[in-house]
Amino acid sequence: MPKQKTHSGAGKRFRALKSGLVKRAKSGKRHILTKKSTKRKRGLRQGAYVDSTQNATIRNLIPYQN
Repeated sequence: MPKQKTHSGAGKRFRALKSGLVKRAKSGKRHILTKKSTKRKRGLRQGAYVDSTQNATIRNLIPYQN
């Protein structure tokens, strides 16, 4: 059977953890930062986890990080 391909966009955005969760970055930190508070921008630096409803879908897109 041929090897599966990693979805190139998903491979850059997600990391699978041993616990089964998928780590992601928060959105909203690229531009238009002047109107966002320092507290809000600081919170956007932290990582987050993919929602449980989308976890299986994302893990299929990054097969070799499982």
